[in-house]
Amino acid sequence: MENFRKVRTSEEESPLPFPNLPPDVVEMKVKEGSKIRNLMNFAMAQMELKGSRQIVFSGCGRAVTKTITCVEIMKRKLGGLHQVTKVRYKTLLEVWENQDPLPGGPAQNLTVHKNVPSICILLSRDPLDPNQTGYQPP
Repeated sequence: MENFRKVRTSEEESPLPFPNLPPDVVEMKVKEGSKIRNLMNFAMAQMELKGSRQIVFSGCGRAVTKTITCVEIMKRKLGGLHQVTKVRYKTLLEVWENQDPLPGGPAQNLTVHKNVPSICILLSRDPLDPNQTGYQPP
């Protein structure tokens, strides 16, 4: 792999694992490089100023811990939020390019499919089904 460099990474889009969500629900996609302060400023503004009733935080790979941190901060600041947590796997596609192709030959690319852990957390001011897997009361 020392002769290869990563060209791009993409993740397969998958729907949120929560049924019956309103179409205008706020989805916070947490990335590895996201700043918690920026995420929380936007999320708090949506919940307090815009009056959103539900918000979904999602992250995969190294962003899972940052996602959980954001949720815990929001629960502490707002209070009284119902929570449903879903854990699953997402597939990432990485394309690697050969740095030293054979002379006169085509450039060789390598595609790697990675399964990484992913988490989706729904926070709601309204009561949720307590029998749902992953439910936590306020």
